[in-house]
Amino acid sequence: MNNKLEKLKQKSDEMLNLTKEQFGKGFDFAKIKSNTIKDKINFKIREKAILSTKARLAENHKTFNDFNDDELEIIIADEERKIIDDLKNKSLVAALAFLGLNFFV
Repeated sequence: MNNKLEKLKQKSDEMLNLTKEQFGKGFDFAKIKSNTIKDKINFKIREKAILSTKARLAENHKTFNDFNDDELEIIIADEERKIIDDLKNKSLVAALAFLGLNFFV
């Protein structure tokens, strides 16, 4: 009788561990997908920031060669910040419009 209880307990523990393992894999998949989406978004923002930087430098008759890497990184980071702020503002306006609220009141 004691032997059967031990076997039952062992099988239950094995099933519990298997369930935990499968459950963990599901959440890892979601986390991996979330990270890849974030990476893609950050890549697109970076691309837009580089294009904006090129345009800004062209307006001032400058090229990338006129600046060192640190200065370019600062300029591109500033453009990224502007793009992110713009996206946040547009998202806020869209959410308010969806709710039927006027942003300018």
